[in-house]
Amino acid sequence: MNIRRSAAALAAATVVLGAAVPAAATPSPTPSVAIPDGLYGTTDPTYDGVWRQSLALLAQRTTGVTPADRAVAWLAGQQCASGAFAAFRADAAKACDAKLMVDTNSTAAAVQALAALGGHQAATEKAVGWLKSVQNADGGWGYTPGGASDANSTSVVAGAMAAAGEKTSEVRKGGKSSYDALLKLSVKCDVDPDGGAFAYQPDKKGALAANADATAAGVLGVLGKGFVTKAGTTPKDGYLCSNSSEPFTPFELARNGSAYLAQSVHDTGYLKSALPGAEDQPDYGNTADAVVALAAQGWTEQAKKPLAWLEQNSAAWAKQSGPAAYAQLIFAAHAMGADPRHFGDTDLVAQLDATGPTPQATAKATDQAADTDTDTDKKDDSDSGYGVWWIVGVFLVAGIGIGFLISVRGRKRQP
Repeated sequence: MNIRRSAAALAAATVVLGAAVPAAATPSPTPSVAIPDGLYGTTDPTYDGVWRQSLALLAQRTTGVTPADRAVAWLAGQQCASGAFAAFRADAAKACDAKLMVDTNSTAAAVQALAALGGHQAATEKAVGWLKSVQNADGGWGYTPGGASDANSTSVVAGAMAAAGEKTSEVRKGGKSSYDALLKLSVKCDVDPDGGAFAYQPDKKGALAANADATAAGVLGVLGKGFVTKAGTTPKDGYLCSNSSEPFTPFELARNGSAYLAQSVHDTGYLKSALPGAEDQPDYGNTADAVVALAAQGWTEQAKKPLAWLEQNSAAWAKQSGPAAYAQLIFAAHAMGADPRHFGDTDLVAQLDATGPTPQATAKATDQAADTDTDTDKKDDSDSGYGVWWIVGVFLVAGIGIGFLISVRGRKRQP
């Protein structure tokens, strides 16, 4: 789910329902607020602070890095008394009020991070309780409480539920679960060229348009998996999109979404950006999400090409986009069993660590090195450096989503 929270100010202003998986990260303007101590990223955190921090900490935990205490404390301190998280609270000492826009994506991302870090059971339970309280009658979630369900938000919340030890199939509202909501957003396989894909939301006429970002999110959502996952079992029934077994099981629905993604990256190895007015260019974030989704489904053969493309081409994008982008790439490498410390010519772990407070493990190594270092002018730089990230909401206004690709596909084919 891409992380992609770009121009989120507009998204928030128009109450656009956002992304979990969320995708292409783009630097924000010069920060209009001071960057808090402990927060990753140097760009304005107003619309993505909790999101990028959650992804950064989760990626560090996934690679065996112990984050700095103050980085974890900053994230935990962003939680409201209700259990919800907003995108960013400049003054965490001030109680949350009705004017503060809390959202499901920030809350669900924080749950996944805090659950992985451990020691935050009370906080995660409270957050999960809030998420359950704002579940829609169709079983899904929108970006904001009461907003129409969308594939991205529903999926990131499903991942949070799983991370917190909940069975996603049992988290229901009106008898409906996240699976039921995602099923309604799945394009049937005989609908060319979009068969198998997930839509972000139906359009005003109820039609479903393929959205690669929503599809990557949807695959993880129906499988009950979060941002961090390992490769699933290679399927025995081939790599086809099929309507033959309706009603679909979650695995079958995920298979259909994977068929769409596999076909989309088959020729070039990457997904293309389809944002309004955007040039025909690669979407790095959504490509990384596609790798995670394909791997989770067990389609590792189909994920090899986009992973290799990212290894060769994503360094500049990640450097510009910041910690959440590095986290996305780490999740893709982890899902495929690749070493994020040797990702092409990039050490993703070191690059991520450098965007924020020095992790505890790194600090230890630095202290030991200082014992033999004769350069007395060197300083510990644990107080400097940050990163970036983006809220997807804005470009999802018309059900467009972030970084999706519509490719020409037939009903049943092997990519």
